[in-house]
Amino acid sequence: MAETNFVDYVKIHCKSGAGGAGSAHLRREKFVAKGGPDGGDGGRGGHIILEGNQHMWTLLHLKYKKHIKAGNGESGGKQRSTGADGEDIVLEVPLGTIARDAESGEFLFEITQHGESKVLMKGGRGGLGNDHFKSATYQTPRFAQPGEEGQESWMILELKVLADVGLVGFPSSGKSTLLSVVSAAKPKIGDYPFTTLVPNLGIVGHREQRSFVMADIPGIIEGAHEGRGLGLRFLRHIERNSMLLFMVPADSKDHLKEYRILMDELEKYNPELLDKQRYLAISKSDMLDEELMKEISHELKDIPHMFFSSVTGKNIQVLKDKIWEILNS
Repeated sequence: MAETNFVDYVKIHCKSGAGGAGSAHLRREKFVAKGGPDGGDGGRGGHIILEGNQHMWTLLHLKYKKHIKAGNGESGGKQRSTGADGEDIVLEVPLGTIARDAESGEFLFEITQHGESKVLMKGGRGGLGNDHFKSATYQTPRFAQPGEEGQESWMILELKVLADVGLVGFPSSGKSTLLSVVSAAKPKIGDYPFTTLVPNLGIVGHREQRSFVMADIPGIIEGAHEGRGLGLRFLRHIERNSMLLFMVPADSKDHLKEYRILMDELEKYNPELLDKQRYLAISKSDMLDEELMKEISHELKDIPHMFFSSVTGKNIQVLKDKIWEILNS
């Protein structure tokens, strides 16, 4: 996925359709001088609807489409005929999209399944025709209801990547390299901070044709929960992962401290993230000998961890087995 094509936040102005007016028509036919009211109801205004599409990964298609307007309902007619409903606008969005009211920040709903559709903004109701207002004492009402106005507001759509495993680590900790080795994903890789500027997804094949989805989340730095670095822009993607795989490179000066900083950033952003299943993987371990690995293991003490190398393939299958075990525990 090209970096310029990944959009996970859009603000759009939505206006649903107005309802059609009810009809105040009075029946007039040959040999029927006073047929009474027969006005039909107005059609409802068009809704604005979000629909999940599992084949989409970005909100790019909405980035330059700021104004969304649904159709108005048509007026009712004679012979109690109901006016046509206004045209609905259906916006396809990736799975993991949440909708918020831009003014209040209120969470409205989220789309998590393919084909799932939810009304973002309802159209106005159609007005009742005069046929509804007749009675024994008032047999010829010459009035009908107007249609309701549609709603109008700014809405925010945010995408939270859906994945089984989220890779959490500082920039250049080897997350992108691991994803490129265990899946067909081709993330941008380089030996400098913030090589990854957008989340990358890969399907990891496992034993007996099993698989799970892994997400490479752009690197966290100390202070990310306050917006430093890529900060809040991508921390939200971690909320949707079933499991978090923490990655600390073998050449780190203090493995335990780095792990604790990562944990601290997640806790300050959203304490509930620490309730997720997690595991620590020491990357680039091809540069370590047995003695150094023992020292690092002693340093990490009771933290479940494993050493692996994406370059040599060391323990890659063991790591995949461990991830599968945790996901299905």
